[in-house]
Amino acid sequence: MKKDFYLTRYALIIKRLESSPATYSQLEDYLLNSFEFQDAGIKSYSIRTLQRDIREISDLFNLSIHNKKKGDNRYYIESRPIMEVDEYNQKLLESFQVSNALNLHPDFSDFIFFESRKPTGIEHFYDLFFAIRNKRVVSFEHYNYKNKVMTSRKVHPLALKESKDRWYLIAIDTKDKTLKSFGLDRVNYLDVSDSKFREKYNYNFREHFKNAFGVMNLAEQNPQKIIMKCSRHQGEYIRSFPLHQSQKETKETPEEIYFEFFLHPTYDFMQEILSYGKEVTVLEPKGLVDDIRTHLQESLNRYLES
Repeated sequence: MKKDFYLTRYALIIKRLESSPATYSQLEDYLLNSFEFQDAGIKSYSIRTLQRDIREISDLFNLSIHNKKKGDNRYYIESRPIMEVDEYNQKLLESFQVSNALNLHPDFSDFIFFESRKPTGIEHFYDLFFAIRNKRVVSFEHYNYKNKVMTSRKVHPLALKESKDRWYLIAIDTKDKTLKSFGLDRVNYLDVSDSKFREKYNYNFREHFKNAFGVMNLAEQNPQKIIMKCSRHQGEYIRSFPLHQSQKETKETPEEIYFEFFLHPTYDFMQEILSYGKEVTVLEPKGLVDDIRTHLQESLNRYLES
């Protein structure tokens, strides 16, 4: 068994058991007939290896796999993590699957193409992760794209959040004690201090971002019900890749699909809707409809003036 193949085995075992319980023989047959095993030239999978894989899956992904339930010798997933952790684990599995495919086949560059546009700032990720876990005060320079100003910041780091392929630091600015977000792509001269902050912040970020789209300041607007209709073409895309966890499909016609959301109608969300052009129309709430109409009119005026 190839040493660098274990993560692929984990992903395949979880995928198989998520569909239904399976005996060792059924798992062995599934793995040996998978494209991944065939491509790697692996022709055997012992029960001893399965038992070791199950222990590793439990430690790595917080998934409990057992067998011999009421005389049934099939293996099954006994528990699932909470939704937010489950989403994290799913991303981890996807990353591992891609990583293993690339490691097994060094010639991947001829037929696998990655997005060439990459955000900067990822080099700060682990330093900030360390600072959050150890409650270290952090200092850095932060650039504001809108004002074109570089400012010095000292913060108490609390969390990291991803939004549209960018990472943001969520932190308390010590200058005004306000919760703010800072794009890692705009952070320079990062310094993790030896000093620790002692304040106990009671933010529940899972709840804080539950009704969020992006990382805009959520204190300014309460979450609202948002209704929009889409052309069938665009609606199929949004159906297959939801914009937000609150997304619900409420109506369907031969030409259109209607969706409902419950979230903060932030500028980030408005920008997302505007990116679909004439394919998407917001129907409620009125305030968001008015904001979009104003934005579109100003854009049209710019073209008429040019």
